[in-house]
Amino acid sequence: MLEDLKKQVVQYALSADRSGLCKHRAGNFSVRDPKTGYVCITPTGVDREELSYHDICVIDLEANVIEAETGLRPTSESLMHLAAYKCRSDVHAVAHTHSRFATAFAVLHKPIPAVIYEILGLGCKKGYIPVADYGRPGTPELAQSIVEPLQISDAVLMESHGVLAVDKELKEALLKAHYVEETAEVYYRALTINGGEEPPVVPLEELQKWEYPKEIKLLKK
Repeated sequence: MLEDLKKQVVQYALSADRSGLCKHRAGNFSVRDPKTGYVCITPTGVDREELSYHDICVIDLEANVIEAETGLRPTSESLMHLAAYKCRSDVHAVAHTHSRFATAFAVLHKPIPAVIYEILGLGCKKGYIPVADYGRPGTPELAQSIVEPLQISDAVLMESHGVLAVDKELKEALLKAHYVEETAEVYYRALTINGGEEPPVVPLEELQKWEYPKEIKLLKK
């Protein structure tokens, strides 16, 4: 079972690299095994193009290394991943990326509002992508900084750092990271076109009204 999860981590970590969400050794990814509670997580200091599933480390929720097949250390930001799992029992996958447009807003500690409807898929309960306060990478302070924002969103900007996205599956967590970057780029371009003035946003109450169209006649079960 853990071998399959390790392969999954490599697959989506490499996908993030090739899509440009993060490059080379930036960013990190993990999956939590629902049976053991163990976390399969990317190692520190390895280019993803050279990454094998044998390199994926296994740790428990108290940051004890359970398995390191090739002797590599888990990412230095493991505490951040563990904090996400501890504060959200529904989370079983974490994607941390350094995408450029989103990180630019993180540098400014500027939340990203609902300039497009796709923000609905990010679990943003208050209608915006929040920003976690600055914490030095790898520290308990950084890990703690994401806890509060994760109570209102599945995607978080990290001040002067990057993006964190969570879900039940790593494929979906990475998809959310993509949506964050796409929304950030649209917001940036809208601000630029509008001379720095804030663009109109989709109100929270409008976001909450979405439902699958009843006009589509589905097959009966």
